[in-house]
Amino acid sequence: MRTFSLALLTAGVIALAGGPAMADLPAADQAFLLRTASGSMTEIQLGQIAQQKATSSDVRQLARRMVADHTAASQDLQAIADEQGLTLPDQPERMAQAMTQRLRGTTGSDFDQAYVQQVVRYHQQDLAAFRREVRSGQDPDLKAFAQKYLLMIQQHLQLAQSLVQPN
Repeated sequence: MRTFSLALLTAGVIALAGGPAMADLPAADQAFLLRTASGSMTEIQLGQIAQQKATSSDVRQLARRMVADHTAASQDLQAIADEQGLTLPDQPERMAQAMTQRLRGTTGSDFDQAYVQQVVRYHQQDLAAFRREVRSGQDPDLKAFAQKYLLMIQQHLQLAQSLVQPN
């Protein structure tokens, strides 16, 4: 389902961009660019929610860091897209939006753990994607972006994992 959603998102952005620059970008780099843009938007939204709803100061601190770091990464990614004449999505994928809505309905320590577990899941996926882009990406700007933010992704994952409560 996630692959299908990413394929639709990729096709939609290519159609919206309409320019040859996106078509010149290899498919794997396109997928990385679009997933990263959408994922960062999701992390920022979730972090903003967590700053308001989290009961744990550690979780609120994690949320602040997610917002700050993913905002910086989004700005860098937007600069790459602008240089290449690309249009990034303006909202997260539908599955991420649905998950965000479910999280909004959670409260207390249940919210804290649901948020932290979501950060872990996203960053496990991100870590694999960023490593893959560093290793085999073809676009030099995206490859440099992935290398620059790989350590941040690893740190976020470790921090979130340290906050997961055993069941």
